[in-house]
Amino acid sequence: MAEGKFGTSINCIDGRTQIPVAQWIKDNYSVDYVDMVNEPGCDKLLPGDNTAKIEEVKTKALISVNAHKSSVIVVAGHHDCAGNPISKEEHITQIKQSVDAIKAWGLSVEVAGVWVNDQWQIEKVQ
Repeated sequence: MAEGKFGTSINCIDGRTQIPVAQWIKDNYSVDYVDMVNEPGCDKLLPGDNTAKIEEVKTKALISVNAHKSSVIVVAGHHDCAGNPISKEEHITQIKQSVDAIKAWGLSVEVAGVWVNDQWQIEKVQ
């Protein structure tokens, strides 16, 4: 059993986003550790129709929730995303849809969405 409080980040693979998102989760949810689930352009993936990939992400998130007792899942989209090269406005829409998709998993955790802007700062979306 893991010691300490955990949160979960569902984020892009882009290394520029990892530390800012993890730190934001630690600061805003009073957790000690952040489990990382990373997929290119994850904000596009979750509201999409690639059931196999969505199930992979869900399985990883469930490990965090069940084994580490993660209290929050935060899904992130970001500026300059190679895996999902669309406008900020489209990312924001997809982040909101991703939050809804994760909430539909029926887990008893808080779910939030964030945007990592062009200064690598976090903006809460939902």
